Amino acid sequence: MLALICIDDTDNLEIKRGTGQLASLLSAEIEQKGWAKCAAVTRHQLFVHPDVPYTSHNSAMCFAADIDPQRLEAIIKYGGEFLERERAVGSDPGLCVVIPERIIHPGWLIAYGFSAKHEVLNKDYAYNLAAEMGIHLSEHGGTGDGVVGALAGTGLRLSGNDGRFRGKFTIGMPGQSLTVEEIYSKTYITRIRNKEDGRFLPPHERVELGEAVKAVLIDREAVLLVNSLSVPGDQGAVWRTCSKEELKGY
Repeated sequence: MLALICIDDTDNLEIKRGTGQLASLLSAEIEQKGWAKCAAVTRHQLFVHPDVPYTSHNSAMCFAADIDPQRLEAIIKYGGEFLERERAVGSDPGLCVVIPERIIHPGWLIAYGFSAKHEVLNKDYAYNLAAEMGIHLSEHGGTGDGVVGALAGTGLRLSGNDGRFRGKFTIGMPGQSLTVEEIYSKTYITRIRNKEDGRFLPPHERVELGEAVKAVLIDREAVLLVNSLSVPGDQGAVWRTCSKEELKGY
């Protein structure tokens, strides 16, 4: 059974371990217990505004998990205990667990997620929507305001068209080129796409690696975005991976 698990607001400005690291750690621990097989974590940027309490960037972290249905309650319980144990002092963490196949109106959750990217939402609204849709939503310290982002993150992940996958791929040195097919074989990337016109690259074309090779979530796939090179690069590469700065909109 597919589950979406999202956490938000677990850190503070002093601690080096951010919410993304905690999401990866939580997914790894769930796997180690044999409760689920977890996919990569995605980072979802939410609204940055003076009226929104957040630590540094206001982003939620979500991962999909193929879970044993009999372990659902154990996963929820463990997720809450994990946040209470691992959260930073002064943080306001929230946990959301969604079973997509049990949602009657998934569009409501997706719409909520995209609203959280552009407007100030509150905890009461989040709890009301979660209750109406049968979604688990809980707070685990501080004000608990992280429930707003946690619910939004599941909606954005469910949309299949928002977020950057956490971390970067170490598949070669910056400036080195690989074929599209080689990149597929070394990563979980499933598509390589020209950022300028949306065209997908064929397997034989060469891509020059930038400083940080990162994937984004588009059409429910892990997509590597590239730009064309004005001058051919390593081994005649005509494409280069997008920089972190160029991916800020995802």
